[in-house]
Amino acid sequence: MLVIVTNVSKYPNDERPTGLWLGEAVHFVHEVEKAGYSVDYASPKGGYTPIDPHSLERDFMSPIDWQYYTNQAFMDLLGHTLPVSALNPKDYAAIYYAGGHGVVWDFPDNVALAQVALDIYNNGGVVSSVCHGAAGLLNIKNKEGNYLIAGKRVTGFSNTEEKAVQLDKLVPYLTEDALIARGAKYEKVTDWAPFALTDQRIVTGQNPASGALVAKQVLELL
Repeated sequence: MLVIVTNVSKYPNDERPTGLWLGEAVHFVHEVEKAGYSVDYASPKGGYTPIDPHSLERDFMSPIDWQYYTNQAFMDLLGHTLPVSALNPKDYAAIYYAGGHGVVWDFPDNVALAQVALDIYNNGGVVSSVCHGAAGLLNIKNKEGNYLIAGKRVTGFSNTEEKAVQLDKLVPYLTEDALIARGAKYEKVTDWAPFALTDQRIVTGQNPASGALVAKQVLELL
């Protein structure tokens, strides 16, 4: 499976760090590795993915998070992610876009990355995301030129969750609004509750608590 992470380490418009929300990668990877899948990590530019320091706070770190965070081999992989240009879509049963606020800047307009996702989907694979990672789904178009998520049930970080963390004015768009603008049928549950949706071979999770649920639904499809 292919896990996509951000290269953005700082809000372009504020003195605030960002990066990968660690748990969103870890909880997905933990489930799929238990099921026997190997994982490659890639990012728009390749190389280092910064970790959002807020994701390392005590309240967000479970024993599984600590297990991965203290595993040097895993952290080395995050420090040396593959560039999109090195990816062969035929190698992967699924693509998973992990979140963290940085992705709202470097996921949506990466044409090569969108093509990789579309190729995986067209090969019978699964396209998935969690939280802000849904930004990676926004501009994937099929061969007819239609948005892949149009008409499909999806979820992602909600407007109410963005406002609760007081970052709604710092991001260039709200994930929920952007998904709806692409014609998706957006759904959500209570803020911060784990929630994931499957529609055909697209699996999406609402928030940082939803990575393991996304993994389980991806595995069910496969």
